[in-house]
Amino acid sequence: MRAIYYDRQGAAADVLILGDLPTPMPNAGEVLVRVHISGINPTDVKVRTGFSSAMPYERIIPHQDGAGVIEAVGPDVPATRVGERVWIFEAQSGRAEGTAADYVVVPSANAVPLPANTSFEIGASLGIPALTAHRCLFADGDLKGRRVLVHGGAGVVGSAAIHLAKWAGAWVATTVLDPQHEAIARDAGADLVLNLRSVDVVAGIQEATAGAGVDRIVDVNLVANLDLDLACLANGGVISSYAMRDATDESSIPLLRAMITGAVFRFVYIYTVPMSAKHAAILDITAGLEVGAYKPLIGLIEPLHRTSDAHIALEQGAVTGKALVRVVD
Repeated sequence: MRAIYYDRQGAAADVLILGDLPTPMPNAGEVLVRVHISGINPTDVKVRTGFSSAMPYERIIPHQDGAGVIEAVGPDVPATRVGERVWIFEAQSGRAEGTAADYVVVPSANAVPLPANTSFEIGASLGIPALTAHRCLFADGDLKGRRVLVHGGAGVVGSAAIHLAKWAGAWVATTVLDPQHEAIARDAGADLVLNLRSVDVVAGIQEATAGAGVDRIVDVNLVANLDLDLACLANGGVISSYAMRDATDESSIPLLRAMITGAVFRFVYIYTVPMSAKHAAILDITAGLEVGAYKPLIGLIEPLHRTSDAHIALEQGAVTGKALVRVVD
């Protein structure tokens, strides 16, 4: 099969190789998926660059997310799964081979049936962003009638959080950094869009909520936003942080202020989230897809042989929306 792989960490143009590798075969509890679209996440870039660890395997086929069709199943998997259209999550988690290839083998539970009304492009845009957003939003209970603030509403996790929160019946405010991102956040369904660089976000939230604040905050940059978050948070509210700008990021929490607010801090690293929570997320994501309430923005699609270009664009911040690689033309 054709595959993108690397044998050492480094810059995309230097280490990513397109070559022919043996097609894997599923073992017990696994399925073989013919990949149509592969999805790229910041964590894929971080593994390639050595952001948080050395090479975990001698050779890596990258990418956690994807979508395609099941072509074969291993023992203990119903043969009726053959031919299913599926979206894939955490393909390369705990394994050397991800979705940047013609075929990938994953545990059966990691290949989720894709609703008939959902394209492979959208399917490959779910995975890490959708599961992360769901955990940030729903780990602390139902959202119906709640008030939510999502930072980075034009980003892949931010927009996923907006879609899911609106589907669940919440009022949603979001922040952006660029004026051109305001329309993207509104199209995702945000009720209030605030530009961090040009408006007083705290005043805007307090005015919109009649001084009550927000019940949940989904934060992409807690170090920068901590003071703002505490000023916007309702008593007993939850701040969920899912990203770091640097592996050495640290933050001091003003304990008295957080205590008075009754703040709850939740840190989300999707790879260590319990599988039971991921199963609950999959049910909600599927329900949202079936009614057309979840429509992730796709920012870039490159063919397999230009995977390096897609990595570079994502790494340089040149992509608004999900970066994808088309494996099947």
